[in-house]
Amino acid sequence: MPLPLVASRDLAVPIHCLTKGGLDALADRVPPFALAWARSAGFDGKAGSHLMVPGPDGDLGLVLFGIGGAQQEAEPYAFAALSAALPAGTYEIATPLGPREANAAVLGWIMGRYAFRRYKDDDGKAPPLLVPPIGADLDQVRRTAEAVYLIRDLVNTPASDMGPEDLAAAAIRVAAVHDARIAVTVGDDLLEAGYPMVHAVGRASDRAPRLIDLNWGESDAPRVTLVGKGVCFDTGGLDLKPSAGMLLMKKDMGGAAHALGLAHMIMDAQLPVRLRVLIPAVENSVAGNAMRPGDVLTSRKGLTVEIGNTDAEGRLVLADALAEADEDRPDLLVDFATLTGAARVALGPELPALFTPDDELAAALADHAFEQRDPLWRLPLWAPYDKGLESKVADLNNVSDGPFAGAITAALFLKRFVTETTTWAHLDLFAWTAKPGPGRPVGGEAMVVRALFALIAERFPA
Repeated sequence: MPLPLVASRDLAVPIHCLTKGGLDALADRVPPFALAWARSAGFDGKAGSHLMVPGPDGDLGLVLFGIGGAQQEAEPYAFAALSAALPAGTYEIATPLGPREANAAVLGWIMGRYAFRRYKDDDGKAPPLLVPPIGADLDQVRRTAEAVYLIRDLVNTPASDMGPEDLAAAAIRVAAVHDARIAVTVGDDLLEAGYPMVHAVGRASDRAPRLIDLNWGESDAPRVTLVGKGVCFDTGGLDLKPSAGMLLMKKDMGGAAHALGLAHMIMDAQLPVRLRVLIPAVENSVAGNAMRPGDVLTSRKGLTVEIGNTDAEGRLVLADALAEADEDRPDLLVDFATLTGAARVALGPELPALFTPDDELAAALADHAFEQRDPLWRLPLWAPYDKGLESKVADLNNVSDGPFAGAITAALFLKRFVTETTTWAHLDLFAWTAKPGPGRPVGGEAMVVRALFALIAERFPA
């Protein structure tokens, strides 16, 4: 991925940052003409706004860019507003920045150049180039940008080109870059290998279901396992979704995309862990052999599951993958899933829901989420709601017996399949930007991976 960065400062146009109403603070750093120009233009430094100021020769002399306290914290890619708007040229940030701010500025600049171009020609315009500020960790910024681009591209790709086989191919490409080992179990082989619920969810599609298993790192290193829901398209099965409910279902493999993106960051940074990535990749379709409401499935763990709703299929494929991961007893187990609309009702599209029985993990992840401006919010694994998953004919039902607390009961369902691993986190996320912001066009979005990478790097230092 070519980055819109350049090392040479020759002819670089300076960018001066200011808070709203902070023009006077620039008096000793910019020419008086620039301040007069800004005042005559009514520029007040509002967060995200910019003003191009000409130089004595009529060329672009400098850029003023508005940043803000709380608003800046809420816009992790704030500098994307500049790279998306400025003309071609070379720029440098003239305002001193600390290491965290320097990283955020460069990452934001790169995010401002993101566009999903698989089906459209590039606009051909040369991008504005940034001289990275002193103190920026360019390796960390690069791997983060690569992970975000990967996640967005996978989620944005329509299901016609992102079926289970295509998702496996994407995982194979990631593995090849890092010399990771990867195995893919396909179709009826899933039954022999012990993934009956992955098979049941995906068998009605003419694109065979599969279980992707990527491994990397030394065998005696601390074990980190990532599980990602890979439902490449979700019709709802026989409990068919309405057409409006299917419009975004190409993103139902967003959990798998997140697992691959974070895996890339971990491997690229050479973190001293034994990494494992498990992705159940399926398409939930309608056919004569589709699973039915009322069917009873036997899971990898041996628990029997009554199908109360075929549209609650994500938790079924995750359950088999989590049971496999749990057998390994990793030091850290994280699953990602676009699992419930209830989580979005509770927290909205921008705030992933975190579930974990580990209070220390929750606190540490919350700290990193704040530090990285990569938000999440913990919801409870409220044990009394577990009885809502009771079934009269099986060990449990895949949906609860009422309309409330859907995100919690889904997490409690998954918890039944994680019995040996104490440090487990379940992330119910949207993986999509519905309303655009700086560096975040409408479409697939990466959530929580920056916070999780920081936590893993801290927890398992070199």
